[in-house]
Amino acid sequence: MEISDFSSMKLNSRPELIDFEGISMIHYFTDNWEKVKNFQARPDDILIATYPKAGTTWVSYILDLLYFGNESPERQTSQPIYMRVPFLEACFEGIPFGTELADNLPTSPRLIKTHLPVQLVPKSFWEQNSKVVYVARNAKDNAVSYFHFDRMNMGQPEPGDWNTFLQKFMEGRNVFGPWYDHVNGYWKKKQTYSNILYMFYEDMVEDTGREVERLCSFLGLSTSAAERERITKGVQFDAMKQNKMTNYSTIPVMDFKISPFMRKGKVGDWRNHFTVAQNEQFDEVYKQKMKNTTVKFRTEV
Repeated sequence: MEISDFSSMKLNSRPELIDFEGISMIHYFTDNWEKVKNFQARPDDILIATYPKAGTTWVSYILDLLYFGNESPERQTSQPIYMRVPFLEACFEGIPFGTELADNLPTSPRLIKTHLPVQLVPKSFWEQNSKVVYVARNAKDNAVSYFHFDRMNMGQPEPGDWNTFLQKFMEGRNVFGPWYDHVNGYWKKKQTYSNILYMFYEDMVEDTGREVERLCSFLGLSTSAAERERITKGVQFDAMKQNKMTNYSTIPVMDFKISPFMRKGKVGDWRNHFTVAQNEQFDEVYKQKMKNTTVKFRTEV
């Protein structure tokens, strides 16, 4: 499939939030629900799960390079990342649905991306004991990144101004539901399902090489140190931001004049957005929502 297939992606207007299975969603991620719910996973599938804007593309690219960087290097220059790592629940008019792209992947293992909270992940992933790589990002930076994403992506609901968006974020009225439940849901699942690797965006920023090594050991890959170093260099933020195959610049519904898909990739950018009052309110809400969990985040590196 050619990149140009995505240029026929059609959107008439920004979607409205709907309530779906107890979380906020938009129809682009629920219209194909029967096929998503009944998706047939395989034991060697690798599911990359994240809350939106937490490092999905970063980890997808690392995994793609680890598995296929050597044996089919032409993939890296001819196929955008969203074709190599299909977005399972996505169904936009004019392009193949995520389930169809995943079913037709020629690779083994199949790398598949989802933003679904843990309770909505198709059951067959658990039944097949597929590997799941979850990436979590601290709530403040995640909120900022999601805000800028919603501003430039016509496939998302209208975000309003920063303060309006932040209030919605604290209430969990975002596409894919509350950040708090998402990160906690997978953290809890990890206690009973051993095939989850739970990664932190902040750790990846701090030492990408170390996290690539963690990935290799979780996946049972014996990648050489030289190869890991090459991959680590290739997945640095600026390299990916310039790379047409990873920066989503080939998708027409995203307006890069408003904000690029890959904006800063930093830890701590929230300080440039939160007022003192917003920060105090956010900390209060955070303490409440996160009081029963052991998962710990860093807002600085």
